[in-house]
Amino acid sequence: MRRQYNENYDYGKTSGRWLNIIFIKSMMDFTYCMELAFREAIKAFERKEVPVGAVVLDSNGHVIGRGYNQVEALCDATAHAEMIALTSAMATIGSKYLNDCTLAVTLEPCPMCAGAIVNAKVGRVIFGAYDPKMGASGTVMNVTACRQLNHQPEVFGGIMENKCSALIQDFFREIREKSSQ
Repeated sequence: MRRQYNENYDYGKTSGRWLNIIFIKSMMDFTYCMELAFREAIKAFERKEVPVGAVVLDSNGHVIGRGYNQVEALCDATAHAEMIALTSAMATIGSKYLNDCTLAVTLEPCPMCAGAIVNAKVGRVIFGAYDPKMGASGTVMNVTACRQLNHQPEVFGGIMENKCSALIQDFFREIREKSSQ
């Protein structure tokens, strides 16, 4: 299921009072999760990697895994933030499944990462910026909602979208400026 969070929409006028409070609380939690992922993305930016960060939180909201892109540093096309965070989380809890966990990532997962999310049975995915070239949670394709697969996590996109997009745009702008000199 794909849900869009719109930071300009007044969620306070949409429904009953209690449902409203729960929804607003979850949006604040989503923002908190995305802030943690954004900190990881800053680490990637500082290391001249594509600035994508990810964190995995357990059902109590504790961070059990974190990662940022390390493709260049490791010379490994699979060293995406999500893959590193998922591996870290699985090692932390000693299980290959992350059923009740939330993955927060600053960029919509690619097909590889979306497949790993499905295989790890992650309960919820929240992401910041949509990826018009490789997004596999609804933009280019929708691996995470594919009914033919054995698991479909909840997916919420557009959390802190402007901030996450701006970081990626700044990164590629710097690269273009350096290459034109």
